[in-house]
Amino acid sequence: MTIKYTPIGIIHSPHITRQGMPIQPTGAKGVKGTVEVFEDFSPGLKDLDGFSHIILLYFFHRSKGYELETIPFLDTEPRGVFATRAPKRPNPIGLSIVRLKRIDGRILYIENIDVIDNTPLIDIKPYVPDFDALPNTQTDVRTGWLEDVKKKDIERKSDDRFK
Repeated sequence: MTIKYTPIGIIHSPHITRQGMPIQPTGAKGVKGTVEVFEDFSPGLKDLDGFSHIILLYFFHRSKGYELETIPFLDTEPRGVFATRAPKRPNPIGLSIVRLKRIDGRILYIENIDVIDNTPLIDIKPYVPDFDALPNTQTDVRTGWLEDVKKKDIERKSDDRFK
């Protein structure tokens, strides 16, 4: 089986290198960027301007290879790659929920961007709390090894471990 994706656009951000880049949108609060949707896909932006947040799915284009066990940014212990958000994965696909500030033609102005500049965009989905936000109670939501990570660590920046 072959799976092939065609980028629908490019994500632009102030993050030129991985060093010091936020590792999640929570660590990129207020960081502005844009999404340039390619002309062929611009009709798909219809009605998106009514949403305050969007989900960006993108290709980790600078990520080469992968390990099934990795030491994530928020830990010092090796973890299974599927229990992390590490960029070096069998299928290097990233996900970020960002604030949509406005749309001008085929350019989306966004905030809280944690993605490296010129990242190929695979898809955009509207963020819908009724669908995407689970109740945050101890009995409903568990976060595995991350339960021991202090909130301040979520704002940690990238280092060179995933070259």
